[in-house]
Amino acid sequence: MKNQKEAAYTFHTLKLKPDYEGEVIATLIEKKAKIPSKKALLYLHGFNDYFFQDHFADWANKLGFNFYALELRKYGRSILPHQKPNDFRDIREYFEEIDQTIDFIRGKEKNEKLVFVGHSTGGLIGALYAHDHRNDNLIDVLILNSPFFEFNIPGFLKVTFLPLMAALAGTFPGLHSPVGLDTGYGYSLHKSHNGEWDYDLSLKPDAGFKIHAGWIKGVLTAQKELQRGLDIRCPVLVIHSAKSIKPGNYKPEMQDADAVLNVEDIERFSHVIGKNVESASFEGGLHDLLLSKKPVREKVLDKMEAFLKKHL
Repeated sequence: MKNQKEAAYTFHTLKLKPDYEGEVIATLIEKKAKIPSKKALLYLHGFNDYFFQDHFADWANKLGFNFYALELRKYGRSILPHQKPNDFRDIREYFEEIDQTIDFIRGKEKNEKLVFVGHSTGGLIGALYAHDHRNDNLIDVLILNSPFFEFNIPGFLKVTFLPLMAALAGTFPGLHSPVGLDTGYGYSLHKSHNGEWDYDLSLKPDAGFKIHAGWIKGVLTAQKELQRGLDIRCPVLVIHSAKSIKPGNYKPEMQDADAVLNVEDIERFSHVIGKNVESASFEGGLHDLLLSKKPVREKVLDKMEAFLKKHL
C-alpha cells in the first residue's frame, strides 16, 4: 500500500532483458507538472541510493517540468529477491532502462525538452550515456551532481587494490570486496542519526550493500573511459561541494562537506567531458548537494534554475 507521499507519483515497471542473475526490472517514477508541459526532467540516483527527494520533484514541477526519476536495475524499488543489490558488471547495462525511459518521456509523453540530472554514480552513467548519444539530440541539458569520476581511496590502493579486484572480476565477478562504504555519510543524512532525511534504510543502508569485484571493474572501466575524454555536445553543469572530508565514522564536520568523493577529482575531470561545461562549487555542500542544509540546497537549486533558463 502506497503512503501519502508515494500517492503523488505514478510508478511504471520497466521489463528488461534477463541478465546473468535472471529476471531484471527497473522502476520509472513520474510526477507531472500541474500545468500541461512539454518539458521533462529525469533524475538518476547514485550508488547505495534510490529516489526519495520529494522536494526536488516539487521544485522541478514548479519550474514547469514534468518530473521523472529512474531507479536502475537492482536499486531501490527495482531490487528483486534473487539479485545482488546495486551490482553490475558493465556501465552500459544501464543504457537499456535509460533508453526505455527516454522513449517513454519523449515518445509516449511527447515531451520536447529533456534535462538529465545524474548524482554520483548516476552522474558517471549519465555522462557516458550523453557521450554515446551525442548525435541523437535526446538530452538538451545535462546536470551532474557530485559525479563519481574517480575512486576516493589512497593512491597506493588505486595502483594495487583496484587493479587486483578488476583482474579477479574476470573469473570471480561475485567476489566480495574487503573494502566498502563507511557509515559516516549515512549517519550525516538519516534523521535516526544526525541528519534531517527520512528514507528506507533497507533500500539505502548506512554502510551500503556488499560490493563485488565485478562492480569495481565496471566502475573502474567506465571512469578510465571518461578520464581519457568524452565529447558530450549538450550544455553540462557540474556541481559539487567546496570541500571534501575523509570518509570514515561520523563526525560533525561531515554535515558541511563531501564525505564520499574528493571534490578535486570532480573538478579535474569535469573539463574533459565536453566543450560546453560549466562547474560550480558550494560551501557547506554534502555529497548529494540536494540533501545539504536548506540554505545550501537553495543556492544549488538557484544555480540549476539559472543554468536551465540560460540553455533551454
